[in-house]
Amino acid sequence: MTLPAQIHELNNSLKAWLFDHALPLWWEVGFDRDKGGCFEKIGQDGKAVDGPRRARVVARQAWVYAEAGRLGWTGPWEQARDHALDALTTTFARGDGLFRILADADGGSLDERANPYEQAFALLALSGAGREDEAIRTREALLAGGIVRHDGGVLDDGLLRANPMMHLFEAVQAWAAVGEDHGWRALADRIARSAVAYLIDPDTDALIELADPDWRLLPDADVEPGHQFEWGWLLLSHLGESLHARRLIEIGETRGVERGVAIFSLDRTLAPRDRSARLWSQTERLHAHAAIGNWDGVLKGAAGLQRYLDVPVPGLWRDRLLPDGTFVDEPAPGSSLYHIVSAASALDAACRN
Repeated sequence: MTLPAQIHELNNSLKAWLFDHALPLWWEVGFDRDKGGCFEKIGQDGKAVDGPRRARVVARQAWVYAEAGRLGWTGPWEQARDHALDALTTTFARGDGLFRILADADGGSLDERANPYEQAFALLALSGAGREDEAIRTREALLAGGIVRHDGGVLDDGLLRANPMMHLFEAVQAWAAVGEDHGWRALADRIARSAVAYLIDPDTDALIELADPDWRLLPDADVEPGHQFEWGWLLLSHLGESLHARRLIEIGETRGVERGVAIFSLDRTLAPRDRSARLWSQTERLHAHAAIGNWDGVLKGAAGLQRYLDVPVPGLWRDRLLPDGTFVDEPAPGSSLYHIVSAASALDAACRN
């Protein structure tokens, strides 16, 4: 099928923004050459903001630069990937195959817990370097410790949470594509089955964020439009054509978009709960529509995203749009680059197919 010229133009424009501005800026300013690792934020003045650092950010940055190389960026993507991976596997490694949450700027531990969210991104980061033995050790530690159940559920503070389960799904799919161990595909299958069987509300078809340990959905749990998009494209990539995947994307678009942007959350009846809008939800909207070939949706998603990228220093962004239409004046979080690059990769793939 011939893509509209606007889609190719959008793809070229987004990649140019990444290659010419965002990737060089975050490599030059966002990586700490003195103490290792990555800064969490860059201020809107273009200067790094120092402070405690999370494992998830260095893990995401490792994956970002590995993916940038695959997309064709000719900058020092391998050096950037390895710089971030070095911090992940030294500063944040606990020694048991799992990764601590938080460290100070000097590498001292501030939180030893093995949060499942961090583990999912550690697995994704390792996939960008093909370090399968290390990734298998992490996967098996998660299963042995009951953090990840054998049905694919992810326990966090006594509840089954869709968010870390979703990112684990993403990571094991990445490994199923590049790894040799058959356990990756098997775990991805179990996650997909449990998500469809237990996390989708039969009354609305929406995917719910929280369940108790017996998979009973919590009545006051959120429905996040950004996660409807994200689960949608993840299920589509794993299962192929899926009515569940397309329905989740439809819910995100029809019930979760206001003022041209995907808002943060709905309640179980799909009524708006939090009308603020984060940058990451806009990237997942673009990604999902690119995955299903909805070019009108891609253009609308890109228009919403562009509002966040319109800042004085090219390569930075705003993160939170308030219901009154104003942005919170705050530094750009480095964690968001992962979402932008993921969407850019999906759009580029659609333009190549």
